[in-house]
Amino acid sequence: MAQDTPMLEARNVTKSFGSLVLFENLCFSVAQGQKVGLVAKNGTGKSTLLSIIAGHEGCDSGSIIFRRDIKVGILEQTPKFDPEETVLDACFNHKGEEEKVLRAKQILTQLKIRDLQQPMGQLSGGQQKRVALANVLITEPDMLILDEPTNHLDLEMIEWLEGFLNRSNRTLLMVTHDRFFLDRVCSVIMELDDRTLYTYRGNFSYYLEKRQERIDARRAEIARANNLYRTELEWMRRQPQARGHKAKYREDAFYELEKVAHQRMEERQMRLKSSKVYIGSKIFECQYISKSFAPDKVILRDFYYNFNRFEKMGIVGNNGTGKSTFLKILLGQTELDAGRVVVGETVRFGYFSQEGLKFDEGQKVIDVITDIADYIDLGGGRHLTASQLLQHFLFTPDQQYNYVAKLSGGERRKLYLCTVLMQNPNFLVLDEPTNDLDITTLSILEEYLQDFPGCVIVVSHDRFFMDRVVDHLLVFKGDGEVKDFPGNYSQYREWSQLQSKEDLKKKDEPKEKKGTASWRNDTRRKMSFKEKREFEQLEKDIASLEAEQKVIEEQLCSGTLSVEELTEKSKRLPLLKDELEEKEMRWLELSEIEA
Repeated sequence: MAQDTPMLEARNVTKSFGSLVLFENLCFSVAQGQKVGLVAKNGTGKSTLLSIIAGHEGCDSGSIIFRRDIKVGILEQTPKFDPEETVLDACFNHKGEEEKVLRAKQILTQLKIRDLQQPMGQLSGGQQKRVALANVLITEPDMLILDEPTNHLDLEMIEWLEGFLNRSNRTLLMVTHDRFFLDRVCSVIMELDDRTLYTYRGNFSYYLEKRQERIDARRAEIARANNLYRTELEWMRRQPQARGHKAKYREDAFYELEKVAHQRMEERQMRLKSSKVYIGSKIFECQYISKSFAPDKVILRDFYYNFNRFEKMGIVGNNGTGKSTFLKILLGQTELDAGRVVVGETVRFGYFSQEGLKFDEGQKVIDVITDIADYIDLGGGRHLTASQLLQHFLFTPDQQYNYVAKLSGGERRKLYLCTVLMQNPNFLVLDEPTNDLDITTLSILEEYLQDFPGCVIVVSHDRFFMDRVVDHLLVFKGDGEVKDFPGNYSQYREWSQLQSKEDLKKKDEPKEKKGTASWRNDTRRKMSFKEKREFEQLEKDIASLEAEQKVIEEQLCSGTLSVEELTEKSKRLPLLKDELEEKEMRWLELSEIEA
């Protein structure tokens, strides 16, 4: 088959559930080497489309075509395993291929799955998702289809997966709400919106810019149609005899114009200023608290912290270091081994847990909220009704009268969030609130939290979300060690990398004997002639590679490349990045030697 044949092609794919049409006549293709991110609002059919592509469910019409003889690896949102088989068997069933078994162990270790003989039935849902991810990566498919690959991964694992996918030439199609991940991995963004698919040939930042241009242009078109529609409507209302046979084309054009004029673009939500809440000066104080689950599983050790009024804190750390346990200690749901937590009398917690909330499937969405309250007092005589809160979080009036049973997983998480906010708390405690929320909802929630007049604690692996919301971090490092950092996640990451370089530098420096003068540091060996020439050449090579990288990234975002050119550039970029990283490391080594 020809090399320029798409790896995957969708032709006129339509899918509906009863009267609800998710999408119709979708046409798109994924070229070899492309890394494509699929984004959309909750409930519009992202996971359904991936399920159709994977062959797990059918479509009403149209077809999905893969290139002949390619191997496809699929990560489902909720994978299923035989509970009796071991991790290694679930991940790799071809015994005897020792090289691949070693590779399986390496990837599983990166994903913090260490007991390879443990039965799958003993693993948590998050651990099973990581085994499923490892399974997909180990099989070395030609094309990867991933549904929410970063869910249940901690920050260290997410950054490892970013690097893994960036270094790979494999074709990728994935659904994720992790905006950093989309920005750093994907070269194409496809947006499913209003039953139609829009394609943007660039990363997530490029998509945001071009999407806004599309929306602005569409609004302008509708505005022009409305102005012309008023004029043409007057003409149509005249007596029929005033319109001759020759004006039939004008009458037909009027009906087409009417369709455009009656369209409604989704208006950008006004920022929802949170309700008027009061919180006293005393919030909570952790007084030298300790918690462990076994001698070798220490969560906190003599930890002290006094929480400030209006503070917005993020909590980060690897899985299993005790982040969720800390929240439950704060809320009084988990007992301490030592110390105590003193909570201010005015504090009213609103808790959003990872486990979510069990809803009555037969209840209507609006009733779930009004069971808590009919409205929130915003102060100054202003009120926010239950319906207005739901509408702000993108539940249309029609959707508010749907039954809970009809909601997608992401819509249920969004409804759960609304139940927490409707309680009008003055201290929000949010444990992984970003999981399964669409990007538009995440932006709305970020704005809400930025304006929130109370206190906030957030546990999240969403780096973009943390950067926008929090101004302070507690970093759980494991074994009871907690670092207090005054800044957001990107600032912490930058500081941490600088610290690592400093530590390496100190490690490489020869240890001085007591009484030896500092001038002895000047006796470091000097560069040889050959090393000087290599150092100079490296500087030229690095500059050249950086220039080439910039050109390729601009070309990939231009939308002007042919399929062949797009494939070639997509394959070259990860190789170029590896070469650049290798030369930069060598440059750093030589720079430590005196010229």
